[in-house]
Amino acid sequence: MVETNTRVLENVPSPFCGIASDDLTIQVSGNTLKVLENGDSITVAGFEQPLTDTQPRVAGKDVTLQEAVSAVAGLLKAARLPVFSGFGTDVNDTRAALSLADRSGAVLDQARSEGGLRNLLVLADSGWFATTLGELKNRVEVLVVFGSDIESDFPRFYERFIWPQETLFGQDAGKREIIYIGRAPSGEASTAPDGRKPVVLPCALEDLPAVAAAFNALTHGARLQATHVGGIAVADLAAVLERVKQAHYSVFTWAAGHLAYAHADLTVQQLSAAVVALNAGGLTRSAILPLGGQDGDRTASQVFAWQSGYPTRISYARGYPEYDPYHFSVARLLQSGEADVLIWISTLNARLAPPATHIPTVVIGRSGMRFEREPDVYIPVSTPGIDHAGHMYRCDNVVCLPLHKLRDSNLPTGSAVLAAIEKALEE
Repeated sequence: MVETNTRVLENVPSPFCGIASDDLTIQVSGNTLKVLENGDSITVAGFEQPLTDTQPRVAGKDVTLQEAVSAVAGLLKAARLPVFSGFGTDVNDTRAALSLADRSGAVLDQARSEGGLRNLLVLADSGWFATTLGELKNRVEVLVVFGSDIESDFPRFYERFIWPQETLFGQDAGKREIIYIGRAPSGEASTAPDGRKPVVLPCALEDLPAVAAAFNALTHGARLQATHVGGIAVADLAAVLERVKQAHYSVFTWAAGHLAYAHADLTVQQLSAAVVALNAGGLTRSAILPLGGQDGDRTASQVFAWQSGYPTRISYARGYPEYDPYHFSVARLLQSGEADVLIWISTLNARLAPPATHIPTVVIGRSGMRFEREPDVYIPVSTPGIDHAGHMYRCDNVVCLPLHKLRDSNLPTGSAVLAAIEKALEE
């Protein structure tokens, strides 16, 4: 039997995918959502997760919201060095978390900051020449994907930005060329509409730094003695360089989370330096486009930066914001025993759960989260873009996407809970 309150909403924006898909069609039946059009594995999982937990828990037992808030405030009052992490959420929830961390002298660090720092350290050290998703969609001729399987994390990336039906300046997007260096694509999304497959120059993950260094050397006019680097023929890298030089506009992209090895920021720096060299001659235009931002990662970095001056790994322990990409790693602080309370905030992704620790743990998260170890306090809250309106930044940091309320879950927002905890600290 169909529920009488069933309705269908069009042009719904997604807070889950990082590339700001805003054309979903979703059926809402009470508290149940179903993606009818333009969904993918990421957005369907995000929107269709059922609403289960609605009651806060302390020590595994149901309590009132006020009792849970008081319990969290008590833990923070007694803490020497509380740490905040997770941050899969929207602008308002992140601002409220930052305010509470400031009030309680805590350290903040995103759960996936290790990947993001591979980009941020380069941006801070030497800068780069970056582009946007909009410019990619309308101008790119050659896309070079480095060390990443883009469609595994961004299933609609090619559909929306590489193979669009039309472009702003009349370019025939179907003629674009795709080159993979490192990892081959896992699916067919990078195959051109006319059936052309991407060029793939495969190499092992551990060889990516050498390959990036070799390519950068070639862009600067160096002659390499080696014939192969990481199993890739130098002649093939040189051919990629020549094709990029011939293009009016080329883009190099990667997902930093896929570059999972020590000092991967140096690989990013090599690619960024190569793009700077390509632009220096004035004969072509090239740019980088780091991909990421799922579950609010870029949103947290943006809010942290405008509120504190730093993008992540910030300490308020001395009463003012300090940044240190090594010492303020929450993973390190938990392992060393320096942290004594963990506040975990994840209002978008129920699978983004905290690590099991020996210290008191508080989770302010999406309904339906599952834990390796039951947290001391769990407060289920509403999900931005489903249960309440909000804002999120997409992965290129230039668009703040408005999120819509789709249903009435009667759950409090994360920002309201965090503000209540901060108020309780003053009592």
